Amino acid sequence: MTLSAPLIPRRLLQGNPSRLQAQISPDGSRLSFLAPVDGVLNLWLAPVATPEQALALTRDRQRGIRQYGWTPSGRQLWYLQDQGGNEDFQLHVVDLDEGQVRNLTPFPGTQVRLIGLSRRYPEQALVAINRRDRRWHDVFRLDLRSGELALVLENNSYALFLADDELRLRLAAKATADGGMEVHVPEDGERWRALFRVGAEDVVTTKPLAMGPAAESTAYFLDSRGRDTAAAVAIDLISGERSLLGEHPAADVLELLVNPISLRPEACRSDHLAPEWLVIGASLNEDLARLAAHATGGDFQILSRSADDGRWIVAFSSDTQPGQYALYERDSGNIRPLFVARPELEGWPLAPMRSLTLRARDGLPLVSYLTLPADTALDAAGRPRNPLPMVLLVHGGPWARYHYGYNAEHQFYASRGYAVLAVNFRGSTGFGKAFVNAGNHEWGGKMHDDLVDAAHWAVGAGIAQRERIAIMGGSYGGYAALVGLSFTPDLFACGIDIVGPSNLETLLGCFPPYWGAIFEQFALRTGDPRTEDGRQLLRERSPLHRAEAIRKPLLIAQGANDVRVTRQESDQIVAAMKGNDQPVTYVLYPDEGHGFGRAENRLSFMALTEAFLARFMGGACEPLGDALDGSSLQVLEGAEWIPGLGGPRQA
Repeated sequence: MTLSAPLIPRRLLQGNPSRLQAQISPDGSRLSFLAPVDGVLNLWLAPVATPEQALALTRDRQRGIRQYGWTPSGRQLWYLQDQGGNEDFQLHVVDLDEGQVRNLTPFPGTQVRLIGLSRRYPEQALVAINRRDRRWHDVFRLDLRSGELALVLENNSYALFLADDELRLRLAAKATADGGMEVHVPEDGERWRALFRVGAEDVVTTKPLAMGPAAESTAYFLDSRGRDTAAAVAIDLISGERSLLGEHPAADVLELLVNPISLRPEACRSDHLAPEWLVIGASLNEDLARLAAHATGGDFQILSRSADDGRWIVAFSSDTQPGQYALYERDSGNIRPLFVARPELEGWPLAPMRSLTLRARDGLPLVSYLTLPADTALDAAGRPRNPLPMVLLVHGGPWARYHYGYNAEHQFYASRGYAVLAVNFRGSTGFGKAFVNAGNHEWGGKMHDDLVDAAHWAVGAGIAQRERIAIMGGSYGGYAALVGLSFTPDLFACGIDIVGPSNLETLLGCFPPYWGAIFEQFALRTGDPRTEDGRQLLRERSPLHRAEAIRKPLLIAQGANDVRVTRQESDQIVAAMKGNDQPVTYVLYPDEGHGFGRAENRLSFMALTEAFLARFMGGACEPLGDALDGSSLQVLEGAEWIPGLGGPRQA
C-alpha cells in the first residue's frame, strides 16, 4: 500500500511518553511526574515554577513505575510495583529529604493494596496484604517512616474496603453466592453488620468510591439499583438511605470529583459519545467553565489538587492530541502549560476519531469509534471514496469500554493505511446495567454477533474491504480474535490474540487465589463450571474446541507471568493448530504478565504486528530494523509467517 501521508514511526506512537501522570505536591510548590530514565519510566521531581529543572528520583531498570502518588506530608512519594508482571505489588516510598527509596512491604509472593491516606495522619497509611492467606487481604496500619505494620483486621471474607480520614475502616464489601455483593459497616468493635445488598444484575454498575468526613456517616457510590444507568449517590451508613448527586440519561457516571478539604463531591463525569462534566452544587461552576473553554473542543481531566485546593494539575487532550499538562491557579484563573506527553508527535498527521452508534441485529445500540487514515479521500457523506482494509479492535475486560479521545492504537493502525473500528459490544460497561447484563452467557454468542454486525456495517457503508478485515485485541479482545477465526472462519482475513483465553473451562480454573471473591461473577456471566449445563456452555464457547476450523493466519502473544490468563491458554491452542498444520505465529515474553509493560517488548510486538498485517492485509509497514533489540521476545512458532523475522528466535 502506498500512502500519501508519511508513515509515523512506531516509537513515537508506541514508545514511552516523554512525560506523564503529573501531580502537584500537597503544598503546591513541587511537581512530580513519570518520565523515562534509560528507556524505563521512573519518578521525577521539579519545582512547579520550573518543570524543566526536573531531577530523577528513582532508577528502576525493569518494567518501570506506573502507580504512584504523594503522601499527605509532602515529604514522600509512594509507588506500587510488581516483578515481571506477576501482580504481586509491593509498596515503595521515596523519602524526598534523604533521597532514599525503600520497599515497605518486602514480602515475597504477596500483594499489597493501598486503602487510604489522610492529612490527619500524614506519616501513616492503611494497606491490605494477603501475606497470611493468599486468598484474603488483611488490613494493617502502616508507618510510612519506619515500615512498622499494626494489624487492624484479619480478613476472611471481604473483597474491598473504604476508610475515612481518621484511617478507620467504615465500609467493606463481600461477594455473595448468587454473584451479587453485600455491603457491611462496622458495629460494636470487631462486629460488622449488613447495610444493604446489591443483586447480581447491579454488581458491575454499583461500587463504592469515597468516604465523606470522619465526623459524618456518608459514603459516595456509583449506584444503578432501581434504575438502569449508574448515578453518583450519597449513602447514609447508618440508615442506608440514598440521595442523588448526579446522573446522565444515556450513560453511567464514571468518575466523582471530591474536594480535598471538605471531602464532599463537587462534580461527576460521564461519557456517552464523548466525555461530559456535571457540577454538583455550584462551587466549581467557574472553574470547570474556564477549563472547558481552554480545552477548545477537546477533553480535560483534573489529575491532582494541592492541599489548600488553590492549585490543580489538569490534562487537556483530544482525539489528535495525546495530552497537554497545565497548572491551573484558581484565584487568578490562570492556566499555565507545563509540558506535552508526546512532543515528538507534533507536526505529524494524526487522524481524527469519529463517534457513531451502530445497531446490532436485535436493535441494541453499540456506541463505536471510527478512525480513518489522515490522508483518506472522503465523499460528501464523510466516508472513504474507496473502501479500506480495516482493523476491528476488541477491548478487554469484557467489563470495560472504549472512549472517545486520543488512542495510540487507532493512530498506529490508521497511519499504516487501515480504517480502525472499535465497538462497545454488549457486556461493555458505561451504558447502563441492561447493556452489561445483555452479555450474560453471551461470550462467543451475541457479544461476538455484535462484532460481526459491526464488520458487516463497515463493509456495507463502503468503509471496509470485504476480504481484508483483521480482528484483534487483548485479554477478552484476544479471546474475541480467537472466536472470530474459529466461529466465523470466513469473515476475517487474519487475527491477533494478545493474552487471550482459548478455553473458558481452564480460564476459570486458573484464577489467582485472591480472585475468589469475583469467581461468582464469572460463573454467572460466562457459565458455571460446577454444573453440567455450565460446563457444556463453556465448552461450546471455547475457541480451543473449534481450533480445527481456523483457516486464516493467527498471531498470538503471551506473557509468561500472566496470572489472569495463564500461559496454558496460548500453549494449548497453538498445540492444536500445530497438530492441524494451521498458520500460527506464537511469541512469548518471559518478563511480562497480562500485557506488555516494558517499552522494548511493546515496540517489538508492534513491529511484528504491523509486519503481520502488511503481509495478510496489504497495509504499509515500517521495517523491523532494530525493533527487536532489547526485548525479551521468544518466537516459539511460525517465524516464517512474519516478513523479515527469519527463523525462530530465542532471547
